Amino acid sequence: MRADLAVPYVTWNVTQDATGAAADASADTVTGAAAGTPEPGRTQPGGRPSAAAKPLRWAADAVTALREGARLHLDYSARSLWRVDRVIDELRREDTPYGAVESVLRGLGAYGGEVIVRETGGEWWATGGDHWVRTPDGRLWDPVDEARRCFGGHGSLRLLCRDATLADQA
Repeated sequence: MRADLAVPYVTWNVTQDATGAAADASADTVTGAAAGTPEPGRTQPGGRPSAAAKPLRWAADAVTALREGARLHLDYSARSLWRVDRVIDELRREDTPYGAVESVLRGLGAYGGEVIVRETGGEWWATGGDHWVRTPDGRLWDPVDEARRCFGGHGSLRLLCRDATLADQA
């Protein structure tokens, strides 16, 4: 069953299962060590780690949806994260059920993570279906979870990027 979630000037198509909960048909694969610690995966064409494949796709889908639905241009700059935080805040203020926007938040969090990767020279790491950004200083950042926290009123992708960028420069 498909449900359309209307956001001001944006229409998100969310796949739902029979109970009405958001469902994701894709299965995550483990690219980390058997012990569960994240490690860089094999590289894919273009030199990006294989751990980056899903977050890049999620981010690209979010960018396309916002460009086509809201005429909102996201350019993978740190400044664009102000707009992403505002979109998430608007979803929260409309009392949108979390299950209806879970995949949207995943895409916006992946977008924030890709901004961090580009700003710091970091890379995506994955294990057990979770995706993090590892900055050159060795720290791990979880932008997908930060998007969820932002939806709950307790986070900011813009501030996460600022912290990751400052930590990388220290």
